[in-house]
Amino acid sequence: MLIDSHCHLASQKFDPSELDSLISRACQSGVSAMVSLATCLEDVDANLTIADTYDNVGVCLGIHPCDVHHAPDDAVEVISAHMSDPRVVGIGETGLDYYHPAPEGWDETAFRHRQIAFLRQHFALARACGLGVVIHTRDRQGCDSFEDALEVYQSFASDVRALFHCYIGNETNALRVIELGGLVSFGGVTTFKSAHDVSEVASRLPLGTFLVETDAPYLAPVPHRGKRNEPSFVRFTAEHIAASRGESIDEFSAHTRDATLRFFPKLAARIEPMLNQTILP
Repeated sequence: MLIDSHCHLASQKFDPSELDSLISRACQSGVSAMVSLATCLEDVDANLTIADTYDNVGVCLGIHPCDVHHAPDDAVEVISAHMSDPRVVGIGETGLDYYHPAPEGWDETAFRHRQIAFLRQHFALARACGLGVVIHTRDRQGCDSFEDALEVYQSFASDVRALFHCYIGNETNALRVIELGGLVSFGGVTTFKSAHDVSEVASRLPLGTFLVETDAPYLAPVPHRGKRNEPSFVRFTAEHIAASRGESIDEFSAHTRDATLRFFPKLAARIEPMLNQTILP
C-alpha cells in the first residue's frame, strides 16, 4: 500500500469531474491513500469537500509562501477553526520561497519577512493542535530558504514535527531535518536523470525518515515527465527509489506507509479499515 503524501487535488488543473477516475487510477496502481494540501484560503472548502467524498483522502490546510501577500493577516487564525475536523490531518503547505521574485509592490526583504512570519504562525498553530507541518523551500541558488526554515523549525522542534516536501537537497541537510525529529519526502524529481544526487540521497536515508509524494499536478516523474502529474504516478517514484535501495516495492511501500501514518496519525484513523488489506497488484 503506497500513500501519496503530497498532492493538490483541488488544483484548477484537475476538473472536479475527473476526481473519480483520478482516485480510481491511484487505487489500481496500489496508491490507496492521499494527502491533498491547500495553499490559500480559497482552497480550503474545495479540499474539505474532496475529503468528504473520498475517505482515503486527508487534507492539510495552510498558506503557501507564494500566497502570503494575498492572504489577510489573520489567515492562519481562520485556518485554525478547522483543526479539530477529522478530515484535516496536518498543516501546510507553508514555508519559504526565495525562488520567485517579490510580487509587485513588495521589496524582497519585506516579502521574505512576511513569509517567515507566516511560517512561524503555522508552527505555533501546529504546536497548539498537535499536528505536523508540511514545509516548502525553494531557492534560485544556494539554500537560504532551507536554512531560514530550519532555523524556525529548531525553535519549535521539541513540540512539532516538520516534513520538508519535494526534497532536492543534499544528505547532510536531510539529516539535519531528521535529527530534529522531522522527515523529508521525495517526488518525481528523484527520477530525473539530471537529479542523480537526489536519488542517491533517497537511497541512503534510514528507514522511517522519508516519504514519497507526487506534488500533483506538478513535477511528474519519468516516464511522464513534462505531463500533468497525478497520484497514481507516485508508484514510478517509489519503484525508482526502491530499486536504488535494493528493496522490493512491497518492502518500500510498507516502511514509507508506516512513516507517513506516524506523521499523519489522523490519516491513519481515516484509513484504518484498509491497513491490514493487501492492495498492491
